[in-house]
Order: sequence, then structure tokens, then C-alpha cells
Amino acid sequence: MEGSRRVGVAVDFSDSSRNALRWAVDNVIRKGDHLILVTVHANAYYEEGEMQLWEATGSPLIQLSDFSDPNIMKKYGVKPDPETLDIVNTAAAQKEIVVLLKIYWGDAREKICEAIDSIPLSCIIIGNRGLGILKRVIMGSVSNHVVNNGSCPVTVVKT
Repeated sequence: MEGSRRVGVAVDFSDSSRNALRWAVDNVIRKGDHLILVTVHANAYYEEGEMQLWEATGSPLIQLSDFSDPNIMKKYGVKPDPETLDIVNTAAAQKEIVVLLKIYWGDAREKICEAIDSIPLSCIIIGNRGLGILKRVIMGSVSNHVVNNGSCPVTVVKT
């Protein structure tokens, strides 16, 4: 991945993450970039033999052709929605980019910040679910945490 930008987009396959992905493709991604989708699951779900490897570092980087295959993604406990797959397949073809997926297990706030350094990412784009002040205080805001603690430029796309 030398010489190209590694643009991260945090995805949970929700409307807000699809909006952030669309925004990234339309406004940030350019020919030759690596678009790396970062997803975090609260519950660990992986095969026993790989558990110790993935627990600390997350999954290996998964090629677009592999994360488009439901049988392969079942192994990781992830089911990308058709709309997200359409966005990244179209972007890969039209913009001549490499699309990869990285899966982490644990607290989304901490794992996204960890991904920034471990991949490493040139920048990250994250969606905002539009929580009110009270819900943000009670539940915590992933985007707010990443903006304040991430070590690369962070763009928050509002819904």
C-alpha cells in the first residue's frame, strides 16, 4: 500500500454509515487510493482457531471479492448489505481503487481509534446517527470519541 492513500470509512451497515461511505466515494476517494471499510462488532464471533489472533488485532484485511461472498463473510459473523456492496463495487470499478474490509471486535470507539494506527489510515470518515444530547451522554458518541482521540484527520458526515 506504499504511495497511495489509505482512506478509512467506519461502517456498521446502517443508513448513516452508507451516507458516510457515499460521501467518501464522491468527495475524498481518487484513483489509486485504498478504501478500507472498518467495522466493529461488540460480540466476538469467529472460529476458535483464529480467535487468539483476531482478538487483539482484528481480522486480516479482506479483499472486496471475498467480502462480497456471503459464505466467506459468515465465517466472520458479518453480513454486508447489498446497498453497501453496490457502492463499493461501483467505486472500485469506476475510480480504479482497491477496497478492503477490516473487522474488529469490542468497543467501537476504541477499536476505530486502534484501526487508525494499526492499518494505518491517512484519514477516516465516520457517520453520525444524529443522537440527541441526552442519548449522546448516556450511550456515548462513537464519532465524538474518534474526533477527540483519533490520530489522523476525521470527517464526520451528518445524516
